[in-house]
Amino acid sequence: MQTSFLKITAATAALCFSTLAMAQQTYSVSGTVKDKKNGELLIGVSVKVSENPSINVVANEYGFYSLSLPEGNYTIVISNPGYQDFEQQIKVDQNIKLDLPLFPAETTAKAIDEVVITGIKKDKNLTSAQMGAETLSIKNIEKLPVLFGEKDVMKTIQLLPGIKSNGEGSSGFSVRGGATDQNLILLDEAPVYNASHLLGFFSTFNSDALKDASIIKGNSPAQYGGRLSSVLDVKMKDGNNKDYNINGGIGLISSRLSVEGPIQKEKSSFIVSGRRTYADLFLKTNKDYKDNKLYFYDLNLKANYQINENNRIYLSGYFGRDVLGLGDTFNTDWGNTTATLRWNSIISSKLFSNTSFIYSNYDYKISLKNDDTVFDLNSKIRDWNLKQDFTWFAGNKHSVRFGLQSIYHTLTPSSASGTTVSSFARNPRYSWENAVYINDDYKATEKLTINYGLRLSMFSVLGGDTFNTYENGVLTDSKFLEKGKFGKTYTNLEPRISANYRINEVSSVKGGYSRNTQNLHLLSNSNSGNPTDQWIGSSYTVKPEIADQISLGYSRNFNNNNYELNAEIYYKDMKNQIDFKNGAQIGFDTGADVESELLFGKGRAYGLELIAKKKSGKLTGWISYTLSKTERKINGINNNEWYNARMDKTHDLSIVATYQLNPKWSFSGLFVYSTGNAVTFPTGKYELNGQTVFQYSNRNADRMPAYHRMDLSATYEPSSNKRFRGSWTFGIYNLYGRENAYTINFEDNPDRPGTTRAMQTSLFRWVPNITYNFKF
Repeated sequence: MQTSFLKITAATAALCFSTLAMAQQTYSVSGTVKDKKNGELLIGVSVKVSENPSINVVANEYGFYSLSLPEGNYTIVISNPGYQDFEQQIKVDQNIKLDLPLFPAETTAKAIDEVVITGIKKDKNLTSAQMGAETLSIKNIEKLPVLFGEKDVMKTIQLLPGIKSNGEGSSGFSVRGGATDQNLILLDEAPVYNASHLLGFFSTFNSDALKDASIIKGNSPAQYGGRLSSVLDVKMKDGNNKDYNINGGIGLISSRLSVEGPIQKEKSSFIVSGRRTYADLFLKTNKDYKDNKLYFYDLNLKANYQINENNRIYLSGYFGRDVLGLGDTFNTDWGNTTATLRWNSIISSKLFSNTSFIYSNYDYKISLKNDDTVFDLNSKIRDWNLKQDFTWFAGNKHSVRFGLQSIYHTLTPSSASGTTVSSFARNPRYSWENAVYINDDYKATEKLTINYGLRLSMFSVLGGDTFNTYENGVLTDSKFLEKGKFGKTYTNLEPRISANYRINEVSSVKGGYSRNTQNLHLLSNSNSGNPTDQWIGSSYTVKPEIADQISLGYSRNFNNNNYELNAEIYYKDMKNQIDFKNGAQIGFDTGADVESELLFGKGRAYGLELIAKKKSGKLTGWISYTLSKTERKINGINNNEWYNARMDKTHDLSIVATYQLNPKWSFSGLFVYSTGNAVTFPTGKYELNGQTVFQYSNRNADRMPAYHRMDLSATYEPSSNKRFRGSWTFGIYNLYGRENAYTINFEDNPDRPGTTRAMQTSLFRWVPNITYNFKF
């Protein structure tokens, strides 16, 4: 009897356990989110469950999402500004593959009030644990007034808080006290080492070819590494897999053209986008300048093929070149080449894989010729890169990224040959950079989200050259390392964590800490930068730069998330910072080891960033302001005391506005103001052998004049049919003709002997532009 009772009890318990297990059984709903009109995968779209709003995930940068749901009936909801809302009823009793379409919202008179300035969900600033991040809408970049009428990602990000322009005539930028080289710039995952054309007046990014651009200021997730200050992640369009499109624009000094369409409808597609300036064509009309050259071109190409429903391959490339020449006397050209072969694979309903093979090359060449004298200078940096990345949707609370990256660097320092100087050819320097990482985006509670991760980076100096060791510029050791041999290896752990706590429906607070290391360094002796700046790697003398950053933030939204206010404060501590010693000899006519001219020390940067946005209605835009300080302390400079870094600017203000008057006319304007760059002006002079020699004291103790400017533009879009759309953009750069200082040089005053005068050079006063854009 007792045995029978035990059997019945055991059977009942097993039945109860089985019933409980069935009740708790969850299934996966996964797939991709696409633009229904052109088949483009959409990034960062929020996918929610109507019956339980706390269950929501964000599609990754390849458009993939995964939800975990108990058995039952649900309504899947996706919405994205700029797109029509979409809902789908589903019954969950097994794992489901569900690709979700979004239809672009049409810009009609009725829809004008829905115009937004970003393509992300309207309360992301309140829910995301990611700090210091901004996503840019390529469509809205088109509306902003820019120099020569060229829409430009690089110029647009400089209107955001904490991101400062290096000056007029430069596409370089500084983020939270970092130098230009401390920004990781990626185009379809490939590093771009010089992102400017025509000495910085244009960037390398042709917006017609771009799908998405985002920037992260220091607190980047663990999958990013190799730079101290920021990540600018730019992704190219995949190409329309539904229909063929041609679009482009004709401007005063440049034109562009893009062609995209299906290779095999809804299975594969391509895009080809090209751009070229033609200022050199105008030069040919004048016989005195007909042999001069002044132009750039770039070409973006991308194709993709869907192998099956779970696997797709992509091949993308970028080719860009600048050419500047004065007949046969002076010629220089520089440019980037990148290529990315990528394989996306949905391994399971919860696991997504991205495998990338990446090539990147930047080089410059200079040639001087005069009668029988010849001088040539060249340099390059080339990378081969393997990246394996996994996204694991481990339930609705965890989104885990993990993977590895391996980069083989070849850096060829500046090498010269010719009859005017002693030729010096430098051996290429090789290095191998590796990293493994893991990162988790964890929704701890409905109010608390934590993003935390760890990156282990390793940088090995490889043989093939002689390596000198210097201390305070003095040679202490020298060794030759045979090619293929491993030399010095630097290993660093880089923890990152940030958290967001949602106080209520309209406000949240954030906090974060991150460590970043950098093993590639750009040597430049100018604020604006130029193509001949040198890249060097960590070596026996040059150690990896390290930055530890802490930040705190507060966000508040108003009027149903249509207005947004964000504030962040940060402090960044930097080690192994690099600067030139006083009187450094860095000219082209010397074969000296540039490392002998370097000194090393520490840095610090701290500040307050504010941005207020209006995201909907006829009038949209933002106001951003940064109050900051950036300093360096390096033994041998400024009496070993703290001094202003070159990129230090106390105040930086941007006001941006776009007004949609009606379906045909829109207007935009911007105003920028910033404190002048820190510079070193002479404090005295003396005469030596009939030549005036200026004396300098404290480094960067002076300031360039404050910079400010206002730009305006208007866009007219006449009525169009389904097959053809055209628009005209009219604009003026520097509306009130401010003569901002590009350089200030000092010379003896010929009118008052014994005195010195300052000569200011300004680049632009008024620059009008007219551009015709078309699409069919």
